[in-house]
Amino acid sequence: MCAKRLLRASLLTLAAAALAGPQAIARPKAAAPANVTVEYGIALAGIPIGTAQVSGAFESTHYRMDVSARLTGLVGAVTGGMGSARASGLIATGPQPNTFAIATKTSNSGIAVRMALARGNVTQAEITPPLIDMGDRVPITAANKRGVIDPASALMMPAVSRGELLDPANCNRTLPVFDGATRFDVTLSYGETRTVEKPGYAGPVLVCNARYQAIAGHRPDRPGVKFMEDNRDMSVWLAPVEGTRVLLPIRISVRTTVGTNIIEATRWTRSGGAVGTTTAQAAPTEAPHGGAMASLNGAR
Repeated sequence: MCAKRLLRASLLTLAAAALAGPQAIARPKAAAPANVTVEYGIALAGIPIGTAQVSGAFESTHYRMDVSARLTGLVGAVTGGMGSARASGLIATGPQPNTFAIATKTSNSGIAVRMALARGNVTQAEITPPLIDMGDRVPITAANKRGVIDPASALMMPAVSRGELLDPANCNRTLPVFDGATRFDVTLSYGETRTVEKPGYAGPVLVCNARYQAIAGHRPDRPGVKFMEDNRDMSVWLAPVEGTRVLLPIRISVRTTVGTNIIEATRWTRSGGAVGTTTAQAAPTEAPHGGAMASLNGAR
């Protein structure tokens, strides 16, 4: 696995594994904006390879998500790999992003994607530099760009009902993701409920199992596509954001061809907004591209 794919895997696994399907939700009751920042450590096959951060701001029916990742250690020293993403939009029956930007940079290359959306439909998308036409990609149709959300918005997971945030039903949903180049589904299902203790958050979390399905924009003959579609060793642990009706990932685990990629929170910081009943305590304009979970194994 090259450093560029490692970077895409580390950052975009965050976005793909945490799902925010178009479900009915109760709107946040916070009188002031609720802000949360989660810092993560990234490890591959038990070896630390980088760090990441997710910052979410929630105010009434509006949200903004910022994501960043950096490769560290020997890999980071050699490649200089880093990336960041931003998405913003409305919380209606689910995330309705208005804008999305994502970019990665290594010592010898870089790529960026910018998208504009309206009511879940992509109105404009630009990739710089443009993708090379290999002749074997599944074409992306106009229908593939409707009823979708971007990877960064997928990190914001609204509750699916007016019940408890830790209701197992909040795992059970499918997210249609379009990252500007590929269209894929990630489906979550309830696995179990666990208790965790991290700096800034101590309490129960939902453990959701995840499955990946390529839809369009991918190269179906590549071994990574089949590997990811057959992969049953993927999960995301979700924790509630105090004072909102939103959950965010506190741990993500994805088996890859070179070992398990784990992204796990090292600190959870919450500020602003109304106080809820959970135990949680109180960025860049350009941001990285890639096929999210599929890019872990060159599936694109």
